[in-house]
Amino acid sequence: MTAAAVVEPAAYAHPRIRRSIPAIVIVAVLAVALAFCVPTVTTILRGETDYTSLFRSFPGTTTGVLSTVFRAIADLAAWVTISCLVVVMGIAAVPGRGRLAVVDEPEWRLLRYSLLTWMVSAAVLVPVDAGDANGLSVSRLTEPGALGYLVDAASLPKAWIFVFCATALAFLVSVFAHRWAAFLVIAWLGALSILAPVVIGQVQVGLNHDFGSDAAIFQSLAAAVLFGTAIVLGLRVATGRLLRPAAVVRAGWVLAVSWVVVAAADVVLALFKLAGPSATNPTVYFLLSRSAVILLTGIVLASFWLRRRRWSDRRLVWTLALLVLCAGGYAGLTGAMNRIPPPQYFVDSNISVVYFGYDLTDISPTLGVMLTHWRPNILFLVISLLAVGVYLAAVVRLHRRGDRWPLGRTVAWMLGWVVVVISTSSALGQYSGSQFGVHMIVHMSLNMLAPVLLVLGGVVTLLLRATTAHPRSQPAGPHEWLTAVLQWPGLRLIFNPFLVFIVYIGSYYALYLTPLFENIMRFHWAHQAMNVHFLIVGYLFYGLIVGVDRPPRPLPPIGKLGFVLAAMPFHAFFGIILMTASVPIAENFYLTLDFPWMGDLMAQQYLGGGIAWAGGELPLVLVVIALGVQWARQDQREAVRKDRHLDSGVDHEFDDYNRMLARLASRADRSPGPAPTGAGDSEKETP
Repeated sequence: MTAAAVVEPAAYAHPRIRRSIPAIVIVAVLAVALAFCVPTVTTILRGETDYTSLFRSFPGTTTGVLSTVFRAIADLAAWVTISCLVVVMGIAAVPGRGRLAVVDEPEWRLLRYSLLTWMVSAAVLVPVDAGDANGLSVSRLTEPGALGYLVDAASLPKAWIFVFCATALAFLVSVFAHRWAAFLVIAWLGALSILAPVVIGQVQVGLNHDFGSDAAIFQSLAAAVLFGTAIVLGLRVATGRLLRPAAVVRAGWVLAVSWVVVAAADVVLALFKLAGPSATNPTVYFLLSRSAVILLTGIVLASFWLRRRRWSDRRLVWTLALLVLCAGGYAGLTGAMNRIPPPQYFVDSNISVVYFGYDLTDISPTLGVMLTHWRPNILFLVISLLAVGVYLAAVVRLHRRGDRWPLGRTVAWMLGWVVVVISTSSALGQYSGSQFGVHMIVHMSLNMLAPVLLVLGGVVTLLLRATTAHPRSQPAGPHEWLTAVLQWPGLRLIFNPFLVFIVYIGSYYALYLTPLFENIMRFHWAHQAMNVHFLIVGYLFYGLIVGVDRPPRPLPPIGKLGFVLAAMPFHAFFGIILMTASVPIAENFYLTLDFPWMGDLMAQQYLGGGIAWAGGELPLVLVVIALGVQWARQDQREAVRKDRHLDSGVDHEFDDYNRMLARLASRADRSPGPAPTGAGDSEKETP
């Protein structure tokens, strides 16, 4: 069979395909067995060894097995959920005008079932992991007050509570949502639910855990896309629903890119986890085995791509079957590693390593240190490189078509991400957790300076111009996806000026004048989430004021200026609160660090308040200048437009003015003149 047969539904009636079905079923059963049996057998064989190594009591084999099995169910359901979205939204979605036919795909129903499975397993894992994490059997949870106490004493049960709430909300959205863009909400909730139990797990402990946490974020999401897509597509072709050739190519790109991310992140995680006594730790063997599975997955994908000229239905089916087998092995080995304390757990550390992942005890933040010390923040560094790469690729595509794109916008976009990288990967990012003044510099940079530059880049306008609409006979592409998002009513809510203003200003007071800031600074993942929040909220705020892209709720010129002026007093008042406070913010956290070079906490807070006050005014001044430039250019464009219309004789205002003069002239001609004066009248007036 040739590649053209991929589009023929009747192709699966071929006898060679039917003969392959029993073997494919065996492969699928073996994959499920690997996903569940490897971690379960590991839990049973290890017994109380891993609990006692962490000075924790043994909760019993039943509790450990329940935790292992339901974690495997939750992970597989998460993979299927994310990959159903990838398939119906990106690989096999049918284009439409403002609406894509997502609900017509069978994967949409599979999405609902997987969300329900994920939600139920998360609900079960709340009490099970509460007992397992605290070394108590699930039978003890029936005691009065036991469940609440155990949930409060461990992080993992809290993560499962979040997963339960997020998946429940995602399920409700899937019931009522019909637009393509609305399913982005499910994707966002699903991504957060995947990461919640990961970032508070093993990668949160040990030296360089900032690297490990960021690598785990990328690997968890990429693995869900890689192996989950293989599972969903395998189910699709197994039921006789073949893929268009364009969809096969697109699926191949999705799988290939995901594999690169998984493999690169696995190298970082291996270096992080094995930085400790690993001679007798089974994590070494599990990591080597998982690396072998990842390598085998890459070989299968490479073989499929290298033989793309001879693609056939049978080759596609067997490729997906092998990928499903690799998915089972990856899931089983990862689940087994989650049950064993890795080597980095047993390396001596101090309070700096516990909170930040690196040691700052004896490194004072002198001017030389602030200028020369760099520590890459993997999360923001990768995001910045991707953002700049996509932008430059779009600009190059425009220039190849003969179109021009303003150089100033490109420079602004690149400078914005340079600010992000400097704020997070330089010494500013390193010391932002231990020095309040440095933290406030990073805050102002991510919340004000970088967003102002990014919105001046006009990335949405660029992508709309660089992409082209696909014919209706082909799957939807980036142009249709972006158009669907721009036409989504939910975007009007996100860009609601009142809501954006409240969130932008309220974040300062809610974060620093409550215990929230102190709790966030103790965890790398929370610190990263805070920085992401700063960047997103700042982008929304300044996008309404000086953004090149037209927002769904554009403000009039005077409204933009009022928006800026209304924010200035709140920044100044916030800075005054910090400078005049009598108690340091997050005092217990900074006293726990107790670095010899920290100095007076109130002096640091006074510095931070001054930065918040003065630093908040400078970007707003830049905004006012940008507004003036935009208004001047708008007036210039309007004048040019009127002159052009006047020259062409199609200016409506000029025609309306001429018609008004004509009406006045005709009205004057029709009005009666003054009566003639007679001789008798003149005589009567003479005395």
